[in-house]
Amino acid sequence: MIGSRAAERAREKAREVDAAGGAANKDAVRGAELVVLATKAEGALQTAAELAEALGETPLLSVASELRFSSEGALPGDDPRSLAERTQELVRAPVAAGLHSLAAGKLAEGRPDEDAFVCGDDAEAKALALELAGKAVAGRALDAGPLARARVLEGLTGLIVSLNKRYKGHAGIRVTGLPEA
Repeated sequence: MIGSRAAERAREKAREVDAAGGAANKDAVRGAELVVLATKAEGALQTAAELAEALGETPLLSVASELRFSSEGALPGDDPRSLAERTQELVRAPVAAGLHSLAAGKLAEGRPDEDAFVCGDDAEAKALALELAGKAVAGRALDAGPLARARVLEGLTGLIVSLNKRYKGHAGIRVTGLPEA
């Protein structure tokens, strides 16, 4: 189910990507098993606050990264807390964070041969997010620990964006040296 502030825009996008349907955000989250907050960073907190009541206790996966851009490339935002941590302060729902190292363009082409990382303090929310992450990549879905690690995961986005710009590539992350699960 695709959600948007405008229901018609959500329905159009749902048709484009062959999703189950589209609806206004508040309607799209009702009855969901896991809600993915996939907005631009500048709209993430406002959207979370607007959805807090409709969301209730439904687990939320935050995938946005707050970045600032300079001559040095993409850097973390000015707030020392991650967007996911700040989102957790706005909603009753348990918040997990993840998928920050995955480029949307690569995901549109299929399952990239990369690992995906998920963190969170709620075991159920994290398990649902890890299940989704495992379906999104050809690599592994890795438990990155507590929600405070979202600071690191969100920072990975800036690192990857900067590497891609510098080397004119499409970098991803694969962790080596871990036993197979």
